[in-house]
Amino acid sequence: MAIRSSIAGDNQLDARGQAVLSAIIKEHFVTGEPVGSRAVSERFCGESSGWSAATVRNVMAELEESGLVEQPHTSAGRVPTDAGYRFYVDHMDVGDAKLSRADTVSINRVLRSAGAASKASNAPGHLMEKVSHLLSELSENVGIVVAPPFAENLLQHIEFVQLADNRILVVMVFSPSLIQNKLIHVDLPLSQVELEQTARYLNAHFTGKSLTAIRAEIVELMREEKALYDKLLQTAVMLCERSLEGEEAATGGVYVDGASNILSKPDFADVRRMREILRTLEEKSRLVEILNECLTRDSAFGGVRVVIGRENYLPSMQNCTFITASYRLDSGEAVGNLGVVGPVRMEYARMMAVVNHVARLIERMLREEHHAA
Repeated sequence: MAIRSSIAGDNQLDARGQAVLSAIIKEHFVTGEPVGSRAVSERFCGESSGWSAATVRNVMAELEESGLVEQPHTSAGRVPTDAGYRFYVDHMDVGDAKLSRADTVSINRVLRSAGAASKASNAPGHLMEKVSHLLSELSENVGIVVAPPFAENLLQHIEFVQLADNRILVVMVFSPSLIQNKLIHVDLPLSQVELEQTARYLNAHFTGKSLTAIRAEIVELMREEKALYDKLLQTAVMLCERSLEGEEAATGGVYVDGASNILSKPDFADVRRMREILRTLEEKSRLVEILNECLTRDSAFGGVRVVIGRENYLPSMQNCTFITASYRLDSGEAVGNLGVVGPVRMEYARMMAVVNHVARLIERMLREEHHAA
């Protein structure tokens, strides 16, 4: 039986080519072995599909010619290439990435419980730890969460307490339920009355904004002629600057769970390669760079971004896939990232659905905290 070419050029597949590629990817995920034509034929051959074994073999050969699958050995079946995974992710049926009821129930239960515990203990880091652990458990890979950096947290309340030797204790309450104390030093003495007046001004006009945004707005006010010599504004911007010193370049907390899962993956049997991956996972600043790089990629599904294999700019991670999403507050700006890291042979549809659902749930929880504050 003649078969219309499944490859239309530039890795464009017809429905038959996409179905065979999807079958190879799903079978390879389960077995970890090259997928032979017989395994694919058993899925599609029969009276209902009208496909013959020869049809399937021809489609698999065309997929190989197009660079979407490859044969590790002459006599072996095919395995997906990075390009094959990329095509699969970019053309995935949205229904494939639908979260199962079991995953939904598990995620909602764990995060609601963690959120309540975090709020009760005034320790938001507890929530982020739970999120990274949950992502690791659901994926059987590595779960990563990057919390908002200090300078970008949304201020709910601020107080200044005068100490000796021109030192001031800054007490800041951020959303969600995060208290930060910082000791700063000022060049000129400020009375407790001046400090309280400045705190009242900041609390009245800038609640719900980050220290970075507050400082920028006050500086803009000071450019207006009427505010040039306003001591209150000068004091406010100076105290904001002192409170931000050393913080703007700092990243938020980075929570990594499940790095030991790498040890059990046959995909990382090469000891040197495995050590390089583990070393990178230990460098939290490097992880933040990678996740920020992920955010520059086009969204594959519901705000989820997928970086596959050699698409990673770090050589040590070019046998890995990152599935990530950012979480946002009412302003629309991303305040943190989360995701899953594992081998290129990954359960893409399910993990994309999991990461998306967790990110959206974290957003709702943080917004509820913000509006309740």
